[in-house]
Formats: sequence, C-alpha cells, structure tokens
Amino acid sequence: MEVKLSSAGALETGSTWSFPEVRNVAQSRLLLHLFFWTVYVVFFGLLYGSYIDDYYNAFMVELVELPFKMGLVYFNMYYLMPRYLLQKRYLEFFVYLLLLMGAIGALMQFVLLPFLIHPIFCPTTCTADNLTFYRFTKNIVNINYVVAITAVIALLKNWYSHQQAARNLTQDKLEAELKVLKAQIHPHFLFNTLNSLYALTLKKADTAPEVVLKLSSLMDYMLYDANAPMVPLEKELAYIRNYIALEQMRYGDRVDVRYTEAGKIAGKQIAPMMLLPFVENAFKHGVSTETTNAWVRIDVKVTDAQLVLRVENCKCGDSASNSSRDMASGIGLKNLQRRLELLYEDRYELEVEDEPDSYAARLVLDLTNG
Repeated sequence: MEVKLSSAGALETGSTWSFPEVRNVAQSRLLLHLFFWTVYVVFFGLLYGSYIDDYYNAFMVELVELPFKMGLVYFNMYYLMPRYLLQKRYLEFFVYLLLLMGAIGALMQFVLLPFLIHPIFCPTTCTADNLTFYRFTKNIVNINYVVAITAVIALLKNWYSHQQAARNLTQDKLEAELKVLKAQIHPHFLFNTLNSLYALTLKKADTAPEVVLKLSSLMDYMLYDANAPMVPLEKELAYIRNYIALEQMRYGDRVDVRYTEAGKIAGKQIAPMMLLPFVENAFKHGVSTETTNAWVRIDVKVTDAQLVLRVENCKCGDSASNSSRDMASGIGLKNLQRRLELLYEDRYELEVEDEPDSYAARLVLDLTNG
C-alpha cells in the first residue's frame, strides 16, 4: 500500500511514496550526516594534528568533543532556527545561541579538558594555560565554526525547498488555469460545428456524411491530442484545414475562402488549439449565412524559428462589423491572450487591424522552445 502525507499532516493513499522509499530517504540522510561529520573530524584532526605535531591526540580530542558539538548543531538546526531565526525573531535567536555556545564551551573547557582530555590523551600538551579565559574564547570560536557551517547549509536547503515549493505551486496554478481555458474552447468549438452539421442536414446536403467524418476526426484531436502540452504542428494545421473544410461545406459559394501554407512544417511543435480561435472568429464574426460575396484569407508561414499566422476577413454589412468589434473585446480574444501569456511568455506577438471593411489578426510565435 502506498501513502502520502497531505498538507494537513494526514496520511492519504494513492501517492508514489511508499514505506520502502521513505526508509531509503531516511537512510540517505543518515549517510549524508555521517559523511559530513567524518569529513569534519578528519579535516580538523589533520589541521590541529599538524599544529601540535601529534595527530593521535588531535583526533582523540575531536572525537571526545564531537558529541557535544553534534548536540549543539542539531539543537540549533531543528529547534532554534525554525523557532526563532526563520520566524524573524533574530535577537532571541542570537541570545539563546550565544548562551548555549557559552554553556557547551564552559563544559568542554572546565570539565572535559581537565578531567578527561588532559590526563588521558595529552598530558604534555594540555597544560594549566589551557584553562585560561583566552583558551575558553578560542574554544567558543572553534565551536562557532561547525555551527556556522551547518547553519548555512540548513538555510540554503530551506531556501531551495521554498523555491521548489513556490515553483511547483506556480506551475500547478498555470496548469489549472490552462485547463479552464481549454475547457472554454472545447464546448464552444463543438457547438459551432454541430450548428454547421445541423444546417447541412436541414438542406439534406449530400456532404452531410463527409461532415460527420471530419467532425469525428476533429473530435479525436480535441479529446486526445489536445490534452498534451505540445503537439506536432502538422496535426494542428491538419485540424485547421478540416475545420475550414467544414465551414466551406456550410457556406458553399457564399464565402470565398483562401488558405495557404509555406515553409518547413515537419518537426515543429505548438501548443494545441492555439490557432483555431483566429480561424473560428473569422467565420463566426466576419461572415454569416445571409451574406454574399464574403471572404476569408488565412496565411501560415513557418521558418526555422517562427510561425506567422495572418487571418483576415471582410466586414460584410453592419451585423458583421459589429460582431467583429465584439470579438475584438470579447471573452474569446481575452482567453486567447491569456493562453499566449501562459504558454509563450515574451515569445509571441499579436497584432489586430480593425479597418472599416476588414478585420485582421497577425500572430507570431517563437517555436524554438517547442
């Protein structure tokens, strides 16, 4: 059975964390701590051993003092720092830390040194001079080394953990917002396509079965491929071509549609359903079933680094003109701009041209990170 720890501290099922993995993490941390203290003892044992020219005594002194230093370090890391330093109670933290260091230093200076270290390990090198206030100050400085080193490590680890948590939270929020935006696109697209199919069936058009087939292909892309963060540009453009074909079947000769592609498309990636709103709006807001001599122009150019999409439609009559203005300030464009900001931050350009007789949108996407 797998478990996870929720933010409230309760155990929940269904996570990728299992008890063996938790034990492995604990063992890894234990090995890291053992490695740190081994390196510490070896380094300072060699350092002080070279200074007094007696490596055995230097290492024994370090080992005798080690439990007291470890106690001070872990008390500081797991009690003083979380309770005072990380809560920005700086004065209390430093006062308690200095008092604790002084108590440990006094214990080592006036108990360990004269009754254990002096008589057993270094009777010749440890003299009465080592019991002076000067020596006591040096011991405090010596203790301060390991406290400072471990405190810096703990602070860096805490900072990194917070950075990771903030990054994950931001990413989760972006993904949730993108899902909401996609959810707004899907029903809107399906509603328009079904309207097109309904119009054809009313006319008993022979193209109705082909519409159903193309709609099936579009639905397959929308429900499965569009759930991926990125899709091949070929699929996105095939999706656009199928959508245009459906609209051409719906409008027939009443709308002149011209679609062009240029450049190397293979191997490029794009966020799914990013281009559809431009094409969809050109038909929905630019032309209508009552309009004659309407036109839509869609041009796609792809280079090694960029995709340039230009969609232009006529404003055929007052209703189409008003509809275009509504589209320019409506939820569709706001949705699209928000998706662009989330997925292509600082890597896109969007220009809108609102002329008396036409409406055009030009999108430039940087494909280098796709």
